[in-house]
Amino acid sequence: MKENPIRSLPGIPFLLAVLVISVFAGWLFIQGVNATKSGNPAPLMIVAGVLLGLVAFLSLIGLYTVQPNQAAVLSLFGKYVGTVKDNGLRWNNPFYAKKKVSQRVRNFESGKLKVNELDGSPIEIAAVIVWQVVDSAEAVYNVDDYESFVHIQSESALRTMATSYPYDQHEEGQLALRSHATEVSKHLLDELQERLADAGVQVLDARISHLAYAPEIAQAMLQRQQANAVIAARTRIVAGAVGMVEMALHELQKNGVVQLDEERKATMVSNLLVVLCSERGTQPIVNAGTLY
Repeated sequence: MKENPIRSLPGIPFLLAVLVISVFAGWLFIQGVNATKSGNPAPLMIVAGVLLGLVAFLSLIGLYTVQPNQAAVLSLFGKYVGTVKDNGLRWNNPFYAKKKVSQRVRNFESGKLKVNELDGSPIEIAAVIVWQVVDSAEAVYNVDDYESFVHIQSESALRTMATSYPYDQHEEGQLALRSHATEVSKHLLDELQERLADAGVQVLDARISHLAYAPEIAQAMLQRQQANAVIAARTRIVAGAVGMVEMALHELQKNGVVQLDEERKATMVSNLLVVLCSERGTQPIVNAGTLY
């Protein structure tokens, strides 16, 4: 089922014509009734007035309005006829059934869903979905209720996407929900578009609005994140300290300030690493005697 645009006629001229016909039909009917009362029956005038009034009434049913960014889906006795997108007061066959479909951009935020991410940890996740009806015929006839369909399929797509990634990045180059928002949003957008294409809906944007560990494991995962941060910080400190020690030994040997054997080098390296890696300010003991 694909959208089939059809023409419609301007409604204002038909409205004026209906008013003229209604007035004329009323005049004929009254004249016929008066003639009958005066002893000169005029059944043709009465019948003509009734028929013209019926025509005016049917013509009035064919009038309808179409708002900006709205489409009117027309059907005749259950058969799809076409879609009218011309704005304003329009007129079509009065026997056409008309269903209005908004084609404005809409958005909603899904509820907070509890799902298991790739590593099996329960998380809470929600997303903001921006969508628009682009094919009114598919929206009306391919699904029973396209708005409900969008909401339910969006939650299903969000669950599927969330199970495809870990919450945090554990390896270099690994995609994660918390650290790769752009890639995750693109995946969610593609997942939604695939599910909603048959309903005549285009997904314009999809982004995560809420992401957190489930309350029952939030404290444990916080401690884990803190531990990972401490390890990363200590690793960087040690790497920097080793480089500074190497530079110090190289400069001492280069300038010939002092000659150190392997044992003294080891002692110096140990002392420098303690000074550079310690979390507190060190208090060295000054040797005022010999080198040894």
